[in-house]
Amino acid sequence: MYVLYKLLRGTVAFNIFIGVVLLYGIWWLVGILDMNLLSMLLGRFVAFGVIILIIIFQPEVREFLLVLGNTTLKGRLNFLERFFPRDESELSESKVAQLKAIGDSLDYLSNSKTGALLVFSREPLTTIESTGVAINADISAPMLDSIFFKNSPLHDGAVLISGDKIRAGSCILPVTKNQAVPQELGLRHRAAIGVTENANALSIIVSEETGEISSALRGKIKRDISKSKAKKVISEFMFSNK
Repeated sequence: MYVLYKLLRGTVAFNIFIGVVLLYGIWWLVGILDMNLLSMLLGRFVAFGVIILIIIFQPEVREFLLVLGNTTLKGRLNFLERFFPRDESELSESKVAQLKAIGDSLDYLSNSKTGALLVFSREPLTTIESTGVAINADISAPMLDSIFFKNSPLHDGAVLISGDKIRAGSCILPVTKNQAVPQELGLRHRAAIGVTENANALSIIVSEETGEISSALRGKIKRDISKSKAKKVISEFMFSNK
């Protein structure tokens, strides 16, 4: 119930949920008061209530199932990883090189105040990848820097990184509908949050105005993090079994 509350909090769906609860409460009350006609009418709606709720809360149901899957079976299988996480020194040379390339690129993008949005995924995100331009290149700082260069045709959109490859650039992401997101955050940050609400993904954002680095995971955003913190978040998400 608490997980459901966190998923719905701050969204329009929360208000709808409260309305549905009140409707069920009224149906229960009129049944006790023997208001047979009204009880029958409300009962018709309640009979199809589950289907209606699934339609209304489709994004929230999807996110709940993702969270449930990531925190039950996977969590039990990798229980010890929570207490003994791998550090960067235990990663293979190729993964260390990838982290360094990403860190160097974030450093450059942040210092030059070049807006950027990177999405990391453990498994292919075919739907999102199809909205952009296929790249399928090795991860390197020059490649990322050139993609987000302001005159590059691919700079406007997100870069999708899955496994050890840059899969696509200029990808279009779903924008969060969470009303609790601070008003000062622009479309780039809202898209970064939105994709993590609908998929098992991590977003790293570089602000074009301030050069500030932020991360988004499971619909939550952490702002103004250091390059080392960003690398740690990426390493834990991409290379650990948490």
